[in-house]
Amino acid sequence: MRDKVVVVTGPGQVDLVEQDAAPLRPGTFRVETLFSGVSAGTELSYVKGTNPYLNVTWNADLGLFQPGAASTPYPVTRLGYMQVGRVVESETPAVAVGTVGAMTYGHRTGWLADPVAERFVALPDDLDPLLGVYVAHMGPICANGLLHAAADLHGTDVRALGDGVRGRRVAVVGAGVVALLTALFARRNGAASVVVLDPTPHRRQVAEALGLETLDPDADDPAVVLKTRWAHTAGDRGADVVFQCRGQAWALHLALRLLRPQGTVIDLAFYQGGADAVRLGEEFHHNGLSLRCAQIGRVPRGLAPTWDRERLSAETVDLLRTYGDAIRKHLVSAVVPFDEAPALLTDLADRRRQELQVVLAA
Repeated sequence: MRDKVVVVTGPGQVDLVEQDAAPLRPGTFRVETLFSGVSAGTELSYVKGTNPYLNVTWNADLGLFQPGAASTPYPVTRLGYMQVGRVVESETPAVAVGTVGAMTYGHRTGWLADPVAERFVALPDDLDPLLGVYVAHMGPICANGLLHAAADLHGTDVRALGDGVRGRRVAVVGAGVVALLTALFARRNGAASVVVLDPTPHRRQVAEALGLETLDPDADDPAVVLKTRWAHTAGDRGADVVFQCRGQAWALHLALRLLRPQGTVIDLAFYQGGADAVRLGEEFHHNGLSLRCAQIGRVPRGLAPTWDRERLSAETVDLLRTYGDAIRKHLVSAVVPFDEAPALLTDLADRRRQELQVVLAA
């Protein structure tokens, strides 16, 4: 038995290689890939050569990037974190043959898994398995953004995912997958208003098709628009919380301008360049703002183990039950055969092709 695996051998070089499948061992199970979602941010950073793990050493103990050998050198053999597979063999009572579940094992047609060492999230029968690409990791990334907003407001006394957005005015900068799922999470969890800001007309159209209000940041100044609309008291105008989901410096600068005084930007973006456009001497300083990174590697301090990845996946399933049909219709822009992955990834990296969410069908 052989598996096809997507491998990045160097900047702009993506190959599809075949590898012998690992033998089934006691306590393990084997999945056959059904769908594999493409993350246009993280994955393309490896194709472009811009991911910091490719160039320096990540010291996990110190939490620092330091000069030294690449922590993830080429070839990158485990690319992607949005997989759905069906169990075809099992030597563990924890996972039954025939179960369809979400995992994070990279773009490959099959995987031998250890249920003790890695997550397998069984998908409910009433969920389109293609939407399962969001359940193990991408959805929890977005849910974790809301969790950080809740912790910013309530500290460790977070009872529900919506505690940071319920009844509040929310802006979301960006209209990619992370931004749109985050906006839907905010709306589903009781935000008083949710406005998505993105300069790309097609992405705004997708947001609107999902039932979200949008603004074009290249038209009228959106900070003036929202601060005129969202008045709290005299001298206190703007968004209660902003989710920053586009990895460019101008987007972070815009997010800061949208906030009411002493508000917080919850940052979910992955910045791969400099940040010259972030003017920290302007609104950030004069309005006493806060910037909080919501990174999926950890939930807010003090919320574990009550809030863990399993709970964030469960919140994602609930979101997909509510908006799944619309997400499938409007957010998933292409489903392509697995064998086309190398051409697809290089075309996306070189901007010869524009997609919102591509799913590889194995």
